[in-house]
Amino acid sequence: MKNVLDIPRTAMEVFNMLPEGTLCEVIDNVLYMSPSPTTDHQRILLNITFEIKSLINKKPIGEVFVAPCDVYLDSEQSVVEPDIIFISAEKSSMIQRKGIYGAPNLLIEILSTNIQHDKKRKLELYERNGVAEYIIIDPDTKETWHYLLSDGVYKQQTRQQTGSVYIHQLSLTINF
Repeated sequence: MKNVLDIPRTAMEVFNMLPEGTLCEVIDNVLYMSPSPTTDHQRILLNITFEIKSLINKKPIGEVFVAPCDVYLDSEQSVVEPDIIFISAEKSSMIQRKGIYGAPNLLIEILSTNIQHDKKRKLELYERNGVAEYIIIDPDTKETWHYLLSDGVYKQQTRQQTGSVYIHQLSLTINF
């Protein structure tokens, strides 16, 4: 029988007990579970990642990661698994074996079933932690919501052509 002292007291303690590969995030001490992504989601993920990786192969300006890769924010009290993560070479010290510790330069989320999770909770989390650029993509409509951090506050960018996004951190336009 488990000792009472062994019972997890925070969502982060529960998160650390989960088996590797569990699709789970912690924001503000609440666990959020996710289903596996759709095939449309995965197509967009691969297309965008391929374009970013191709740029990085030509010009080593940083590293790109895809989910599942944990990003620890809020002084390691929140952990999320964004779909695409870009970290510039200048910020490479935040890349650790277990995940990313701190605010990446760019995070891209491709919407799944819980739209408000990405458009509200994660938007607020990324803004308060200083993620410079945040892009949300709807895989069904290919519509994008694009945010750039300015003086600690996200400014939504003008809507771009459907199925296309200009990534400021990389000076790169990607069609998906």
